[in-house]
Amino acid sequence: MKKFAALFILSVLSHWVVAQDSMPMDSAMSDYSNVEYSPIIKNYNTQLDSLVNLWYVQKSESLQFSEKSKRHYDSTHVPQFSEKEYRTRIEQMNSVVKLAYNSKVQAYINVYANKRRKSVSTMLGLSEYYFPIFEDVFEQYDIPQELKYLSIIESALNPKAKSPAGARGIWQFMPSTGKMYNLQINSYLDERCDPVKSTYAAAMYLKNLNSIFDDWVLAIAAYNCGPGNVKKAIARSGGKTDYWEIYDYLPKETRGYVPAFIAAYYVFEHHELHNLYPRKVTMPKLDTVMVKKKLHFNQVAEYLNVPLKELQDVNPQYKADMVPFTERGTALYLPVEIVSPFLRLEDSIYAYKDSIYRNLSPEREFVTNSYASSTSTHGKVKTYYTVRKGDTFSKIASKYGVSVTTLKSWNHRKSNMLHVGEKLIVYAPATGKGNSAPKTTASAKSNISSSSVAQKSTPNASSKSAIAYHTVKSGDTLWSISQRYGTTVQAIQSLNGMTNAKLSPGMNLRVQ
Repeated sequence: MKKFAALFILSVLSHWVVAQDSMPMDSAMSDYSNVEYSPIIKNYNTQLDSLVNLWYVQKSESLQFSEKSKRHYDSTHVPQFSEKEYRTRIEQMNSVVKLAYNSKVQAYINVYANKRRKSVSTMLGLSEYYFPIFEDVFEQYDIPQELKYLSIIESALNPKAKSPAGARGIWQFMPSTGKMYNLQINSYLDERCDPVKSTYAAAMYLKNLNSIFDDWVLAIAAYNCGPGNVKKAIARSGGKTDYWEIYDYLPKETRGYVPAFIAAYYVFEHHELHNLYPRKVTMPKLDTVMVKKKLHFNQVAEYLNVPLKELQDVNPQYKADMVPFTERGTALYLPVEIVSPFLRLEDSIYAYKDSIYRNLSPEREFVTNSYASSTSTHGKVKTYYTVRKGDTFSKIASKYGVSVTTLKSWNHRKSNMLHVGEKLIVYAPATGKGNSAPKTTASAKSNISSSSVAQKSTPNASSKSAIAYHTVKSGDTLWSISQRYGTTVQAIQSLNGMTNAKLSPGMNLRVQ
């Protein structure tokens, strides 16, 4: 009888252990039985629809693979595995990011490895081009390499990806966040779609998010819904800081975002086990030329006999097939084989059908159309304003009766940072017989005069207030330092001649 009782207790305990182990799998199945209709997969499908229209994807040999199955499977064979096999593989993946396996992750693995096999093979081919770019940038900012797989979730590696909410590019930046990380967005240009520049922005953003939460999984969640929503979820959960414990308090899309990331990471790392291999995608080898004048893509395409679609798709950052003029020159990506012909025939290309293409859109220097009229300098006199302590762009612009955007455009500025003693170009209404300057302009002239005198009479005080240093402490990041001193990461890097974001305790950084 005792033996029977002991066997009964063991049986109950074994069932309880199995139930506990499977609970994460079973409890969420109702949420993920229709994962095909989740916001993450809907977005993925949308980006795939436009991805297949890209020149280099259409040109690729869609039925050929860069590798053949090492297990000698037919390409249509879809291997099946047990939950235990999936769990073991994910647990054994070397990752700085804490990975988990449950039904939420499995649902997305099923989509990538079973239902979207053709698209995954295409992305495996594209990853051979894009991932080395991501890895190089992430290395500079000490970002875990596995975070490159967020690009799969965000855009399916489509640099022209668009979301209904207004996000753009491989890393799907919203306009406000893109501008925060110095990505230019205007009538001609949207650097959110530049694969290289947007990757730098993504690295900085991820670095900053991790500095807030000190947890890469929460940083990934915040990349999707913003740090504010993650902080709210932590507060509503009673202060818990594990992603899976705050899961129910996160926005619906974010609940699928981390599982989708883990699934993409797993499938790409184990693609051979799933009989998935990269398709041959003919990505052109590119080099950069600096364009010195306003230039239309058609001028290059027709003069050098290059497909217009190719130029458009390797330069997705340009919105109107137009490279705008800037005094410093503007970067254009070209296939390496036409770089030499372009440089040799550059003047002829600028002149080719110039009378036609020059007038296709208004001449601007990186100014949005909404501010076109206010930037006019007709009838105005160029002068200079010397920045004083306490000045802001808004304060100076109001003195001259113009918008902040206009003032910035006159000075080719993007950030809000000003330095005491620097001179800004301003255009004031000309005064002549029978008319007088507005009071704001007279006030501005008075400020210019008094500011200049102050600079000359107290040079030591001025230089002291204009220059500041910060000694790096453990845990500091360029972003946290820039926020403390009211500047930007790029400004600090420029002041200190830095080429990456690595810091060491004890470093003295100039911050102003």
